[in-house]
Amino acid sequence: MSELVLGLLVLGGALFAGVIVYNSLQERSARRAAQRAFAAHFADPLAAEPVFEKPANNLEAQPDPRVDYVIELNLERPAAPAVVLEGWAPIQSRFARRAMLTEGETASRLSAALQLVSRAGVVSEAELLEFRTAVETLGTTLGATLAAPEMRPALEAARELDRACSDSDIQVALHVVGAGGMAADLGEQPFQVVRREDGVTLVLDVAVTPDLDRSYEAMVRAGRGLADAHGARLVDDRGNALDERALASIGAQLEAVRQTLAARGIETGSPLALRLFS
Repeated sequence: MSELVLGLLVLGGALFAGVIVYNSLQERSARRAAQRAFAAHFADPLAAEPVFEKPANNLEAQPDPRVDYVIELNLERPAAPAVVLEGWAPIQSRFARRAMLTEGETASRLSAALQLVSRAGVVSEAELLEFRTAVETLGTTLGATLAAPEMRPALEAARELDRACSDSDIQVALHVVGAGGMAADLGEQPFQVVRREDGVTLVLDVAVTPDLDRSYEAMVRAGRGLADAHGARLVDDRGNALDERALASIGAQLEAVRQTLAARGIETGSPLALRLFS
């Protein structure tokens, strides 16, 4: 999935979709190639410690079959946490944040999960096979029986979800131009503020933004306020002025994106969205 800066949303549905598809194909390909090249040589320094926790009603910590390939391990008898962590450590080291090990309702039930979809794309069949083999080895060590979904259907579902998310993976940019050195300390906001020589750019990352409608409205208010305060203009990527009609059109397009994600059970800014669009 790609990050796409989209300031010009006012040309209509067909052109809007065309811009998303074309740019996402170009940027997603380059981004994924770079990420895979990096991952091949460097371990994730933030994932050095193995993750093993009992979620205890923390749904955010639970594997999600829509995103994860989940293998259930049923132990004949509970294993000491140190033994479990020792066996899990090489898996965590190999797959970093994509891998999750959680304890079920009892200490004799574990779930080992691999995140299949992210902005980096879908894991390869070889990676999934490697993960499954490693978990099977862990299961043998712990004396557990395993229950795992078939890999091919899981990967096909992940690829279909990735395609759908790619079409919704956009950023919206509003540019306040015409006043160099503009002070834009707006405090904590649901959008980013990027300085430029002739003003600032306000950027909203759609999929990971909670309460999308209000967040967009806040960005519009901030953009108008900055423009009015500095005698500047609010424009799109091509320098065209953004009036009420254009801004309303952008809002309508964003609502359509939100509904598309919601139809798949993905609310913008939710824990699931944050995982998918990380």
